Amino acid sequence: MYKQKTQPSDNSVIEFIEQVDHPRKKEDAYRLLDLFSETTGKEPIMWGPSIIGFGKYHYRYATGHEGDAPLVGFSPRKSKISLYVTADDTERQEQLSRLGKHSSGKACVYINKLDDINQEVLKEMIQSTIRFLEKRYPDGIE
Repeated sequence: MYKQKTQPSDNSVIEFIEQVDHPRKKEDAYRLLDLFSETTGKEPIMWGPSIIGFGKYHYRYATGHEGDAPLVGFSPRKSKISLYVTADDTERQEQLSRLGKHSSGKACVYINKLDDINQEVLKEMIQSTIRFLEKRYPDGIE
């Protein structure tokens, strides 16, 4: 049986951010902490060793695979900052076109620094992600 690797923990978000080596990336992490907290109205929680998540939802796929994940989150990784935001494909593409300098995967957006992007668009993306997940998993949102 599959055991989900990334679980919420009681580790301190502040202690994690304080361990970020690069001064600009640490500053961006604190700025993102404020931005995500204000936009979601939710408390930050560490997920696994390096993801700062906000809120939680329970997913279940048609295959039967299920688990929990943060609604939205970010991680100040060594190479880039990962932003965990996803939404309806049409809305996502439109928002990404206005975001600024980034690269993206299916559920992540990668940035070098916060000043490279339009933070108002990031707030829109956070809100869109939450709406998308509330619609997709109406009984699994916390």
